[in-house]
Amino acid sequence: LVIICIAQLMVVLDATIANIALPYIATDLRIGEANLQWIVTGYALAFGGLLLLGGRLADLYGRRRIFITGLIVFAVASALGGLAQNEPMLLASRGLQGIGAAMAAPAALALITTTFPAGPLRNRAFSVYAALSGVGAAIGLILGGWLTGLELGSLEGWRLTFLINVPIGLVAAFLAPRFLPESKPQRLALDIPGALSGTIGLAALVFGLSRAGDERYGWGDTSTIVSLVVAAVLLVGFIVIERSVKSPLLPLSIFASRARSVAFASMMITPAAMFAMFFFLSLFVQNVLGYSPLHTGFAFLPFTVGIVLGATLSSKLIARIDPRFIAGVGTILAGIALFGFSRISVDDSPANLLRIAGGSGSLSDDVNYWTAIAPFIVLMAFGMGVVFVTMTLVAVHGIPSDESGIGSGVLNT
Repeated sequence: LVIICIAQLMVVLDATIANIALPYIATDLRIGEANLQWIVTGYALAFGGLLLLGGRLADLYGRRRIFITGLIVFAVASALGGLAQNEPMLLASRGLQGIGAAMAAPAALALITTTFPAGPLRNRAFSVYAALSGVGAAIGLILGGWLTGLELGSLEGWRLTFLINVPIGLVAAFLAPRFLPESKPQRLALDIPGALSGTIGLAALVFGLSRAGDERYGWGDTSTIVSLVVAAVLLVGFIVIERSVKSPLLPLSIFASRARSVAFASMMITPAAMFAMFFFLSLFVQNVLGYSPLHTGFAFLPFTVGIVLGATLSSKLIARIDPRFIAGVGTILAGIALFGFSRISVDDSPANLLRIAGGSGSLSDDVNYWTAIAPFIVLMAFGMGVVFVTMTLVAVHGIPSDESGIGSGVLNT
């Protein structure tokens, strides 16, 4: 479990650790604001697009083998990113990181499902796994802030946010054969048409949504519309293919359970809210409150407390209370927290801006971290911890062992 959680921590940590370093990366590599988002989007594009394929490869060729391969690819990509000398090299390394993560993440979740028997033991394992998934995002901000502020000779601090993954990934890959059991490979052909249509369709969907959320393009932009239409066509085609082939990439029977389908949908929406909060709030506390990178990381430290409490509590309650009620309470709490974040405001009137420009006060004068931000960070973290553990257990319950990889791939997607 320790090895699996270390790998998961590395994957999730990488989703946020670079956020704080973005301004420094832009300066050192001369990346324009228009392309800066691709440091984040490029990773998400490869990761989201390839999760289904990564999960199915784990089922077909051995979960431990794909897990180790993913860790090695991720570590190599991190080294390339840390040593990047220009924009194309950095963006290519982020895409390669996404590929490695798409192989390791579903295999890791499948290994927990097949290693720990259903019951209290599996509940505790998923509690730790889910807690680390959220804690990793917060630790990524703290670690990113600390590493970004370091200067080791001529090595810029932001490079360390990538290079730190190298020893973690290689050590986990080295230890995996010694402690993790291997699953029996299946003698089935890989569904190539399904893999192509599903992977390209998901990538087009991620690209289209990222364009839609960019104020320079929006929903009405041609590239956004084309991407989303292509995604819709390919994903519909993917479903048609999966219904007709003998050995589908994604057995549609996995959605036969209504509870599991709802859990998949919930785990698509709630993490999106969490990572959006991390992204926008980290920019707010740096650009508006004037926090340093390290101070920004520590501003999210209460998140780790909340998510551990939520994950621990839900793992104990799920055997006694209907998961619907547990997850429902968790999403309500997270929603209240998001509403609280939406109420944060600053006085940006012309008169106040002129006063600040004259050296009298700052935009942060009206925002108190301990009353306007910290309580909602803890509340959202607690809600996320409750939802993650509950929905993960519901999603993987009843999935045949030979399909646990693709089931984990759907859940991660």
